[in-house]
Amino acid sequence: MSSSARSAAGFRRLWSDLQDLGRDPGTGGYRRFAWSAEDAALREWFAGAVAARGLDLVVDRNGNQWAWWGDPDAAAAAGRPGVVVGSHLDSVPDGGAFDGPLGVVSALVAVEMLRESGFTPQRPIGVVNMVDEEGARFGVACAGSRLLTGVLHPDRARGLTDADGLSMATAMRSAGQDPSHLGRDSETLARIGAFVELHIEQGRLLADAEKDTPVAVGSDIWPHGRWRFDVPGEANHAGTTRLEDREDAMLGFAAAVIAARRSAKAHGCVATVGKVAVTPGGVNAIPSAVSGWLDARGADADAVRRVVAEVEEVTGEFGGRLAEESWTPTTAFDPSLVRRLATRLGGVPVIGTGAGHDAGIFANAGLRTAMLFVRNPTGVSHSPAEWATEADCAAGIDALHEVLLDLAGGVA
Repeated sequence: MSSSARSAAGFRRLWSDLQDLGRDPGTGGYRRFAWSAEDAALREWFAGAVAARGLDLVVDRNGNQWAWWGDPDAAAAAGRPGVVVGSHLDSVPDGGAFDGPLGVVSALVAVEMLRESGFTPQRPIGVVNMVDEEGARFGVACAGSRLLTGVLHPDRARGLTDADGLSMATAMRSAGQDPSHLGRDSETLARIGAFVELHIEQGRLLADAEKDTPVAVGSDIWPHGRWRFDVPGEANHAGTTRLEDREDAMLGFAAAVIAARRSAKAHGCVATVGKVAVTPGGVNAIPSAVSGWLDARGADADAVRRVVAEVEEVTGEFGGRLAEESWTPTTAFDPSLVRRLATRLGGVPVIGTGAGHDAGIFANAGLRTAMLFVRNPTGVSHSPAEWATEADCAAGIDALHEVLLDLAGGVA
């Protein structure tokens, strides 16, 4: 059986076990939220898959699951820390099947193929399932990697609440995890010599490429941020107030949304207003205040800032104000590692991405990090329409297999 055939067979076997966990039969999307019953089933699935492949499972102080082939502590002490691959299993509300799980399944299959071939790694190989990457339940993306690297303070994490007012600490306890241990985990970080995350592409660069290429290497994560803008108005009756007497906050909000789209197009960026809060929120009441949240991203940080400045100017024309809630500069993956992987894989494309990932958190923490992307023919993500062909998934596994052969070293 060829390598691609073995990759495809391994993918089908694991994917069939995973694909129905946390799936909504009505929408076809997934609701796999951190520290939920669905999350517990996914963690149990991962533990079973790890045991079946003879790997050693370790859960760090933040709940991230690590499966090791070899002794990572001894290797770290000897100055040869391990090579880690994997991703996450949680989802956004009604998310797609591939965002996250493809990286975990691909890593398990690639390691299985290496073990069956008699490969002897000279560095330990780890497969990771990062917890709460999407932040769908408690509102902080990449919570597991942020806690691990010390970016997210454990007190803040424990106090985060979901839509029902349940804190992360309470949810963790219900799931059998002790939240008192949250925080930076230097022992776990010392085990990682390189981290390569495989992910479905969240866009159409590979799908639209002239050359038929199912896999690419990631170069960087675009700079991105989130801003809140507040527009004032005056509450009044929607049926009795003359148009000329109205101070309708919704008009300023609408102008800001249009400005965001117009400016993003002009400056080669993307911008979205995906959340809005209206006061008082009645169908027959003129809004006295409207708040919106702007997400803006682009390959060039100055261009993103120009988009935000133009939205702020329009908001100001209606008496509103704009405030930055978060900003993440360009996150570059390790240049030498990127070049090495692209060369090893036969000169595949090197592309940037506008989406955040655990790999970005690790890169900002100083770890040697890179990403692989698998072609998405729809270009759609965070939706049930997200998709990849079995052949392309197998190509991704083959690429990850090559990466591990190269980085872990060894004799077949």
